[in-house]
Amino acid sequence: MNRILLIDDDFELAELLQEYLAMEGFELGARHDGEAGLQAALSGDFDLVLLDVMLPKMNGFEVLKALREQSSIPVIMLTARGESVDRVLGLEHGADDYIAKPYHHHELVARIKALFRRIDFSAEDSSSHNPYQVGELVLDPATREVTLEGERVSLTGAEFGVLQCLMENTGELVDKDTLSLAALGRPLMAYDRSIDMHVSNLRKKLGKRDDDTDWIKTVRSRGYMLIQV
Repeated sequence: MNRILLIDDDFELAELLQEYLAMEGFELGARHDGEAGLQAALSGDFDLVLLDVMLPKMNGFEVLKALREQSSIPVIMLTARGESVDRVLGLEHGADDYIAKPYHHHELVARIKALFRRIDFSAEDSSSHNPYQVGELVLDPATREVTLEGERVSLTGAEFGVLQCLMENTGELVDKDTLSLAALGRPLMAYDRSIDMHVSNLRKKLGKRDDDTDWIKTVRSRGYMLIQV
């Protein structure tokens, strides 16, 4: 049974989600402030985190930033509807996905299942592939490690999924829907900036190539391409 951690100061919501997710085959644990939530997220006892933005002691962005220094556990940010800035900040700080409050429980379960499908597929698929290499950039599906010029590059699960999909199709255009399925386990929705933000994060982490160009080229309104060395 997959274990999910909810970090949210709404006690009533936690009780409702605990019952609802149990019916879907998930076990939910809850923490109601940022400090306790961060400690639980780093304990290794959970497989996925649902993280609210507004929290006592530490806000959601502070929790996420501290969490990403030590863990790549999948995180879905719970943001206020209409607060697009919160969504962008969450993705910039390393969230895998986001969902706006108030949300329907069916929608939340669909996002959770999509991320777990991506994780399960990645685990099953990793053993059948040798490492991908483009110049000094190497991605190993078996160990889920990325190195650049021999130095390890720390990526979230979603960023790893985007990069692997691009490296599998080096020199070819990959549309955003394909990248979303690879990274998030779900099709891209209208006005969804998730893939754009994950690519932006990748660019920052990979830096420039020797010729001072980006590793990833934007093909406007269509998708992205990893440039062949």
